[in-house]
Amino acid sequence: MAKILMITGDFTEDYETMVPFQTLLACGHSVDAVCPGKRAGDTVKTAIHDFEGDQTYSEKPGHNFALNADFDSTDPAGYDALVVPGGRAPEYLRMNSEVLEKVRHFFEAGKPVAAICHGAQLLAAAGVLKGRTCSAYPACAYEVAASGGTFADIPVTEAVTDGNLVTAPAWPAHPAWLKQFMALL
Repeated sequence: MAKILMITGDFTEDYETMVPFQTLLACGHSVDAVCPGKRAGDTVKTAIHDFEGDQTYSEKPGHNFALNADFDSTDPAGYDALVVPGGRAPEYLRMNSEVLEKVRHFFEAGKPVAAICHGAQLLAAAGVLKGRTCSAYPACAYEVAASGGTFADIPVTEAVTDGNLVTAPAWPAHPAWLKQFMALL
């Protein structure tokens, strides 16, 4: 079974954090959820994004998600794969040079990476999307294209795999996204 690193932060999308974390554990994988500036046992606040017919998603308070590993002592070389949830966390995590270095490691080593929704913002900032096809929440299409990637405008229930990268627009794609990611594992 794979040892997986999940990089997350405050106001990560609730489903995009909890569902993959619990699903991967249930399938026998090991998942270390980390956040810069926090330790194992600390929590990050989540936000629930819903699609209710407005021009963009709505946002409601979610749960407190417990981290189970320390960011500072995490060495990406000890992991087989990376998961990047969406929500608002990638927006500020992309300004952390240590986060970007950890993300780059997985691409340089050719290890599986799963990113969903706004997770593409973190990948774009890390400079790993050039020449790659990447799906994301449609508002992130600019970041994907500006970083040299090709935005995959797919239905919200679908996912796309490009080499070691599996991406999806939002949490309704969990079945397709997780299935494609687990196939790479």
